[in-house]
Amino acid sequence: MTKTGYHILLILVMLLTIAVSNSCSKWLIPETKYGELPIPQAPNYSDPANWAALPTKKDPADRTPEPYLKDEQANAEVDVFYLHPTTYVGRKGEDNWNAPLSDEKLNKKTDEGAILFQASVFNGAGKVYAPRYRQAHYHAYFSKRNADTNRAFQLAYEDVKTAFEYYLKNYNNGRPIIIAGHSQGTTHAEKLLKDYFEGKPLQEKLVVAYLVGMPILSSSFKTIKVCASPEQIACFCSWRSFEKGYYPGKHEPKNNFVVTNPLSWRTDSIYVPKDMNQGTVLQKFKKGLKPGITDAQVHQGLLWISKPKFFGSVFIRFKNYHIADYNLFYANIRENAQLRSKAYLEANKKSSK
Repeated sequence: MTKTGYHILLILVMLLTIAVSNSCSKWLIPETKYGELPIPQAPNYSDPANWAALPTKKDPADRTPEPYLKDEQANAEVDVFYLHPTTYVGRKGEDNWNAPLSDEKLNKKTDEGAILFQASVFNGAGKVYAPRYRQAHYHAYFSKRNADTNRAFQLAYEDVKTAFEYYLKNYNNGRPIIIAGHSQGTTHAEKLLKDYFEGKPLQEKLVVAYLVGMPILSSSFKTIKVCASPEQIACFCSWRSFEKGYYPGKHEPKNNFVVTNPLSWRTDSIYVPKDMNQGTVLQKFKKGLKPGITDAQVHQGLLWISKPKFFGSVFIRFKNYHIADYNLFYANIRENAQLRSKAYLEANKKSSK
């Protein structure tokens, strides 16, 4: 097999895996009732092993896809509290409702996926803290057992709260904070903002929140505003990426979802061409950034993009780009986190004079 043929095969395998995961979700729901299997042991966040990323240890959040991009955590004046998406997906009847943190295979999957491709975005803006947590099983999203799913997500959020409180007490030291998440991580990040920031003294320490991959209503917060410009602080951004012309199931255009265009950092419907996309990270992190992969436009509660163009993209058949919400706009997100961090620090210096 030629080298080109081998690369195409790898891409096909990757896309097939995604398709199978999505199409089989309904029959992969855990068969047991919540609590029938032992609930995984709660994490002790004084143990660095229970953090997927810490600025004091070597982890994938320290890496950059290009040598000219530097890990700036050592001298950063801002912290980033990042919550990873669901990585707990298994076979029918074999998984619990919540993930055990002792599962090294799962931890490696989280680290080599979400931490590398998402959390590393922020190492140019702040010190990255990413807790492991007993995440709810992916297929809990599709179960009709509401009581079971609620308990699974609540357990996951209890870990997130415990981790955040440990972070505040032992790591933060009064520093400004970026909150970031994706998918299930965003579900928990939204609650975290309401419980610890909304209308509370800690809101003054909020640089920005990136609530990506889940629908967030503009009315979700009373005092935390929607980001309306690239340099605005103490606000939140949100988007979900789909191919232009595609509407996900049960889409209601009238729903007042917040959609930030990560190429302009505004919520208007002005089209932003692909030459404004500074760099996408594809499936090979070390291959570097690929500029101009796709454009972006806010449309009826969604972020519409043109089908990404790269070697092998002809084989992409799905139109929901959820898994690539960060990858597609990697360089732009990184630059924006740096911009808002700088704006926060400058504003704080002026107010302290």
